[in-house]
Amino acid sequence: MPPELHATYRLQLRNGIGFEEATELVGYLAELGISHLYASPYLQATEGSTHGYDIVDPTRVDEGLGGAAAHERMCRALLDAGLGQVIDVVPNHMAIAGRQNPWWWDVLENGPSSRYASYFDVDWEASEERWPNKVLLPVLGDHYGRVLEDGQLQVAHTDGAFVLRYHDHVFPLDPSSLAGLLAGVAELRGSSHLAFLAERHAGLPRPTVTARQAVERRHRDQAVLAELLARLCREEPTIAAAIDAAVVRLNGDHDALDALLEQQNYRLALWRTASRDLGYRRFFDIKDLAGLRVEEPEVFAATHALPIAWVERGWVHGLRIDHPDGLRDPGAYFVRLREACPGAWVVAEKILEPGERLPADWPIAGTTGYDFLNLVGGLFVDARGEGALTRLHESIVGQESDFAELARASKWQVLDELLGSEVNRLVSLFVAVCERHRRHRDYTRRELRVALSETAVHFPVYRSYVSAATGAVGETDVRHVDEAIAAATAATPDLDPELFGFLRDLLLLRHPGSLEGELAMRFQQLTGPAMAKGLEDTAFYRDQRLIALNEVGGDPERFGIDPARFHDDCVRAQAEHPTRMLATSTHDTKRSEDVRARLALLSEVPQRWSEAVRRWREHARRHRRGELPDRPTEYLLYQTLVGAWPIDAERVSAFLEKAVREAKLHTSWTAPDEAYERAVVDFARALLGDEAFRADLEAFVADLVHPGRINGLAQTLIKLTAPGVPDVYQGTELWDLSLVDPDNRRPVDFDLRRRLLAELAGLSPEDIVARMDEGLPKMWLLRQALRARRLRPRSFGAEGAYRPLHARGAKAAHLLAFARGEDVVVAAPRLLTGLADGWQDTVLELPAGAWRDMLTGDVWPAGAVPVADLLGRFPVALLVAGEVPSWR
Repeated sequence: MPPELHATYRLQLRNGIGFEEATELVGYLAELGISHLYASPYLQATEGSTHGYDIVDPTRVDEGLGGAAAHERMCRALLDAGLGQVIDVVPNHMAIAGRQNPWWWDVLENGPSSRYASYFDVDWEASEERWPNKVLLPVLGDHYGRVLEDGQLQVAHTDGAFVLRYHDHVFPLDPSSLAGLLAGVAELRGSSHLAFLAERHAGLPRPTVTARQAVERRHRDQAVLAELLARLCREEPTIAAAIDAAVVRLNGDHDALDALLEQQNYRLALWRTASRDLGYRRFFDIKDLAGLRVEEPEVFAATHALPIAWVERGWVHGLRIDHPDGLRDPGAYFVRLREACPGAWVVAEKILEPGERLPADWPIAGTTGYDFLNLVGGLFVDARGEGALTRLHESIVGQESDFAELARASKWQVLDELLGSEVNRLVSLFVAVCERHRRHRDYTRRELRVALSETAVHFPVYRSYVSAATGAVGETDVRHVDEAIAAATAATPDLDPELFGFLRDLLLLRHPGSLEGELAMRFQQLTGPAMAKGLEDTAFYRDQRLIALNEVGGDPERFGIDPARFHDDCVRAQAEHPTRMLATSTHDTKRSEDVRARLALLSEVPQRWSEAVRRWREHARRHRRGELPDRPTEYLLYQTLVGAWPIDAERVSAFLEKAVREAKLHTSWTAPDEAYERAVVDFARALLGDEAFRADLEAFVADLVHPGRINGLAQTLIKLTAPGVPDVYQGTELWDLSLVDPDNRRPVDFDLRRRLLAELAGLSPEDIVARMDEGLPKMWLLRQALRARRLRPRSFGAEGAYRPLHARGAKAAHLLAFARGEDVVVAAPRLLTGLADGWQDTVLELPAGAWRDMLTGDVWPAGAVPVADLLGRFPVALLVAGEVPSWR
């Protein structure tokens, strides 16, 4: 029987944690109460990968983590301890790192004749006339001709094998392109054997991947020729030496080398061309991650063989699916995955925008929890502080806050500068579609580009989910497309409205045809990257009103969540997705759960915060360099210091460099402004070295530390008990004040955590609370809540129920309470500044029964219980009715 699912623990492999180290943690996780290890991707990734999402070979386990043997030991250790395993599956893309990826290497070597030509989302037929049936590789530091004439491109030969080298890059050479070089050496040396091989190289067939038998014949012939040439070079050293000499001459002859490279299945180009002319779909704007056509059964089978085998073997019990919105048809993918793994727990990294629902026909347990993260975090944001924080923000940046417009501008910039290649591919397709419809054939490329881009900019969610294969169009798809088209039409009055009407009908599959359907499917794969890069990786770094709200799947305009809204969501989740994943920190969050919990307090003290910021800005004038840093970045720095304090200059500097590049206003990843970045970092370092500023900062933060921790405990308790399966991100069982990656992938001190966990059993609740600075209350809460889940599995499972409970009294609005099933009650405080004068007459009505608090051991009777008493010994309460053997 698979282990019962209670809670997952996300472990970031790499950075000192491999399979052996993970195996050593099994006992600790079991003692903590975790039911499933949740591992980051561990199929073979690029050398030196820090995260594992850059897979190069899905047919084997990553050797850098210990390889297959160490992986098996880890899996068996988990099972022996009664723990399950959830793995991270990356179906959307692969890293194309030279020889490390054998599939991509074969594509570059053989082009459309490669066995794997259909594996990658390459537009072979749509390649530009300048390079038909070629893959554009934008890797050169300068223009191609300059690089070639500078001698930076060199053919290399070893024992009959040829490659092209460019600094650290290595590329294959199409065997048929070597015929001329081999023939020349054969004539020079009078070698009939080499002449025969040269003739056979020239005669290699060039079928497309659809002609499978011919493709296999080419590969067989190719392998035979490679072996014969290698044997000839070994047996006749003079031939090998002659080939080496010919290669030297070739490398010195720019025209001859250029002619050889023109025969390849790729075209080397300046790196900047990736933003405009790339012929393959990328993961967002990362040219080294090429999109996969996992919708093809053969590709699905090849990329999922190991995960499926591990599920069948009983080593893996859950699958987390990375970025499903990048896939051509996510719904069809999940159906195929469910057929392959019928008993597995499957969750998807689907980012739901506020108000959006997970497609009902996806056969999965739910999302990975970003929607919950933003909802629970909003409980601790005081809506009454919105006006004051908005005025402060506007006074700093010098203009009115308009996040919606900022988001649109950011998405436009991303589409134009980062995703231009994907837009250009779509425009070319749109041109071809219009040619087939006489009412629309006269639109210019510019008009079509504007229509597509404006619609993508105004798309309200990541994407729609129409299916050209089945003709399926949902009501939600219609609503989202109509909303985007209406907004785009209004934003561009100079464009013919009929063009937008035509585009709407295309996106909703109202015009039959292969090209028409292809346009709809590819448009869906554009809006997701536009949202992710434009909103989360640009706008969220530009808007500084309250950065605790700027989280993946969040909406900075949604200032606080009413408890009634939270309860409604939980009731719906229990009915629709009772085993969804619940997260508060992940490897992708902009800030950790504890940073956000502290920053949320600023909404409760807007006046004090405004005074502090004005005081700091005045004091910091002495450290400025003219107009630098800009005002928004300075304000971002102050919030970051408050949220993550204590923090050293190195971490602050790394964060600021990433933040200003992501904002793309004064510098960026593609065009860094070193002078600007240096001014920003120097300013931050000067502030941190200013004793007067540090003293003022520490005094301000001191008043937030304790209530921020109580927020953190409340947030953690809600995550551990709400409908769903809670996930604990590595290290967050204690206080964790991490920023965006790579800061949140710093090494975790597991020795410390083992020691503290061992101490808990002998401590009273008062002892635990007294060690608040060490994070013991958070670890105790986690341990005890997971024990409660094991004691009352039905109440927390799909069969259970969620019922809001409402306190009575003067401070009732400051308590969130609910029941799970008939025998669990949860109570957590919120908006703590309003409790400065205590709970007063506030009471919580407990249902019938005797209720044991799993955090204090206290037993409470049914009826009205004073909240001041209920939370008197521990900041939150978790009550379980009935017999609770050995509650500790």
